[in-house]
Amino acid sequence: MKQIKPKVFTTSSLIKPKQRAFDFFGNVVLVKFSKDFKKQDKIKFAKKLLKQNPAIKTVLEKAEKFSGRLRKLKTRHLAGEKTKEVLYKENGCVFRFNIDESYFSPRLSNERKEIASKIKRKDSVLVMFAGVAPFPIVIAKFATPKKVVSNEINRKANEYAKLNLDLNKLKDRVELVPGDIKRVAKKLKERFDVVVMPRPQLKDSFLEQAFALSKKGTRIFYYDFCKIDEIAKVVEKIKEEAKRAKKKIKILKKKPAGELAPYKIRLRIDFKVL
Repeated sequence: MKQIKPKVFTTSSLIKPKQRAFDFFGNVVLVKFSKDFKKQDKIKFAKKLLKQNPAIKTVLEKAEKFSGRLRKLKTRHLAGEKTKEVLYKENGCVFRFNIDESYFSPRLSNERKEIASKIKRKDSVLVMFAGVAPFPIVIAKFATPKKVVSNEINRKANEYAKLNLDLNKLKDRVELVPGDIKRVAKKLKERFDVVVMPRPQLKDSFLEQAFALSKKGTRIFYYDFCKIDEIAKVVEKIKEEAKRAKKKIKILKKKPAGELAPYKIRLRIDFKVL
């Protein structure tokens, strides 16, 4: 399968400015249209996209936003092969998943590679909200951790995660620990060197569980969503949670990790437990 680098863009050569953005998932393209776009125009655009790029086999429309802790998405078929099963390549890894059943963001490709570069030799790593295991797999492939634990509440995502570990020949290097992290955290006896938290947009920070599974020297990579001028509030929230957990921390880095909407970003805060 020919690999297509993940992109997000609008283009006047394909359609008028009403159309907002689309993401590439290998040979499947997911399009987000503005509300006033007519059905026949959506189909026309989809067919034109297929014609202009032979590597694209399926065009889907994003019908609803990701919702709930399972981060499920609803899509509609517009043109091409009627499938929602994806085989996506990134960072030398391959991932299979169903777009409607399990969350996956191609926009985090560089983030996954960057986090992997920060893992030290023999680190024990926990990835919360791991989905179909892109973070655990990229970390296991490009770093030399002692172990990687992948936690996800979505059963279907865990099924794909198991398949992806086989596809990438990493089943002996990544341990799947499914379930609600609030319950799983109470059962895990280990304290990790690194905790990666690519959180969905939820009210709960889950920092309580991260601190419970940390020790002196643990590095935590925490993702949140906020307006550009609210970064300081996110940092303050982390400090308050640390104080509540009786942990001292040091903020290492504040990094915008992608734009979600005008003036709203995905934010990554790197910090260390002292």
